[in-house]
Amino acid sequence: MTTKTKNIMIITATLVLGILLGWIFFGGSEEAEVHDHTTETAEETTWTCSMHPQIRAQEPGKCPICGMDLIPLKSAGVEGNPNAIEMSEYAMKLANIQTQTVGSGNAEGELRLNGKISVDERNAYTQATHVPGRIERLLVNFTGEEVRRGQALAVVYSPELITAQEELLQAYAIRSSQPELFEAAKQKLRNWRIGEQQITRILDSGKATDRFTITADVSGVVTEKLVELGDYVERGMPLYQIADLSKMWVLFDLYERTIGLIEKGDKVTFTVASIPGETFEGNIDFIDPLLNTQTRVATARVEVSSKDNRLKPGMFVSGVIKTSGAVKDSGITVPRSAVLWTGKRSIVYVNSGTAANPSFTMREVVLGQSLGDAYVVQEGLAAGEEIVVNGTFTVDAAAQLAGKPSMMNPAVAMAAPAQEDVRQYLRKSGNNYKTQAPDKFQEELAKVVSIYLQLKDALVEEKEEESVNLLKKFQNAVKQTTASELTGEAKAFWEEKQKFLLQHAEVGLEARSIAKQRENFIYVSEALIKTVAAFGIEGEGLYVDYCPMANSDKGAYWLSSTAEIKNPYFGEAMLTCGEIVQKLN
Repeated sequence: MTTKTKNIMIITATLVLGILLGWIFFGGSEEAEVHDHTTETAEETTWTCSMHPQIRAQEPGKCPICGMDLIPLKSAGVEGNPNAIEMSEYAMKLANIQTQTVGSGNAEGELRLNGKISVDERNAYTQATHVPGRIERLLVNFTGEEVRRGQALAVVYSPELITAQEELLQAYAIRSSQPELFEAAKQKLRNWRIGEQQITRILDSGKATDRFTITADVSGVVTEKLVELGDYVERGMPLYQIADLSKMWVLFDLYERTIGLIEKGDKVTFTVASIPGETFEGNIDFIDPLLNTQTRVATARVEVSSKDNRLKPGMFVSGVIKTSGAVKDSGITVPRSAVLWTGKRSIVYVNSGTAANPSFTMREVVLGQSLGDAYVVQEGLAAGEEIVVNGTFTVDAAAQLAGKPSMMNPAVAMAAPAQEDVRQYLRKSGNNYKTQAPDKFQEELAKVVSIYLQLKDALVEEKEEESVNLLKKFQNAVKQTTASELTGEAKAFWEEKQKFLLQHAEVGLEARSIAKQRENFIYVSEALIKTVAAFGIEGEGLYVDYCPMANSDKGAYWLSSTAEIKNPYFGEAMLTCGEIVQKLN
């Protein structure tokens, strides 16, 4: 057998053996392996960025904007609250987002004040002349000079005083026969503050003095010089302002929003720019009861000692005061960094999820007093809720990019976050307060419903101006429907719906078109349907109608007094589009 024939046989045997082994291992089973593409497709996950929700990818990776790891879309909050923005733990750390649980207690905080040092008005003195005449000499020539009591300040030439002295000398000569005249002449000089020693010297010399010295009545520092050499002065005219600077006043500016936070006796710690590294303390001993009409500022006064003369009038100071807790609000305070303020609205972000899976929802709050680095919250938060205190703007930016309620989207923000579907609400047996609603309340609620039905008809007929006027009446009727006779959960339920209805009435009044009014009418209708279902009203009943094509195919409800469908969201275009969901008795 040749070598060539042998090689051919070896190759043939190898191929046959390979085919046989392949059939044994892979073809021996009668059940063919099927690749389940359906399962694979069902398990496909869309990936997104927790900081930039508009990013969508079919596989994990990095965000092209911020470089963060993409996360499954499910964990980004798509299946949760549609108005909430969820973030992963990694995203929160990267954005330095911090939260804090709010609590109730005294509304205390630090308040920063600015002010300046001023002369103590009780130690300020106006040095006047008691002698009329011309200033011949000024012995104190500049502001800031220190003087002592009895020190000579100026010399005055006084013709009137010369005449008075001559009258004294003449009366002295006839004093034995006319003692009364002599006493009257001496009294005249005394009225000009001429002392007995000076009068005695005049009598001893027998000559009238034409120049008299003005002496200081008090000790202190000259804060103002009011005359010049050669000036003619009348009796009682001021020459100098003299002040004792051993005690000073620190006058802090109080703006209108902070006046109610400070009380007499509060301790103030302050620093002076010209004395770095040193802190001074004092207590407020006076608060100005009057507000300056020009600057809108009142004054809080602190008395301090300045025997070493380091504190000087006019120096600027910066103070910190611990508010005394006099604010009588809800007692809930939040850091200033937690609040986003748009001018009309103040909002915070509340964590409605868990610590491991936070879910942030925008919440509108009503602010009270400002406490420097904190605000008092009057409405909108309850003790125990968790809010964002650092990185609030980052959370708001994420919500805005995702098209969810945010600071810059007031129309979206008003859209009743996480509203329970009306149909599901009506199926429930809870929130039934018919037996608790007094007759007066039901009568007022019936008036609200009556105006609402007129508003609905105006939207059906596309009467824009009439709908605005009716919405104003609707707003007034809602305000007049009080919960004074309601109690417990019933009262809380109505107050919540009342606030919501008033907010959307205001939005509707600002709407510029019939389309915007209809869009706002969606939320008014849902809230009113739930209110009527909870409390009931006198009458033959109301129909709850539903159109699946309204609200951009999301569906919308409305109330009607008749079984005939008249769609307020489309008007003549689709007048009969809708169905009756339920009748409220």
